[in-house]
Amino acid sequence: MDKSKFKHKTEVRVRNYEVDWQGIVHNAVYLLYFEVGRIEYFKTIGMTINRESILNQERIVLVRNEIDYKASAPFDDVLTIYTRMARIGNSSFVMEGIIERSTTGEEIARNFAFHVWLDPVTGKSRTIPDSFRRSVQEKEGSHCAIEWPSIEV
Repeated sequence: MDKSKFKHKTEVRVRNYEVDWQGIVHNAVYLLYFEVGRIEYFKTIGMTINRESILNQERIVLVRNEIDYKASAPFDDVLTIYTRMARIGNSSFVMEGIIERSTTGEEIARNFAFHVWLDPVTGKSRTIPDSFRRSVQEKEGSHCAIEWPSIEV
């Protein structure tokens, strides 16, 4: 992953209940950190993130989560989560994430998260709205592969 392509970042501080008996962040917690990064990313592109919008307007589900662990993080470490949209297809999109130790820049983990956009009534996949594609394109520029299936020529 080329970190220069990432235009969004957020920070988290490791809390005491996120570490395991070894004194490091439990492996499952990194998935939560990447989720924090994705939610904050969505907010920066103007998505409304609340129960009403998720149930009735923009139902997006995570269908696959890949993670590579590079190093560990102890209690009270400050971590930077870098998040970007890598690709938008017809009804799915892929986001990438990197977690680094804020003080040193050491890479802690990498993530690919695959999502599907669902119709909130039928629960079946649907075409991602062009408004979402435009918002992502404004943020990512040419660093995101975006398909535009609903544009007629």
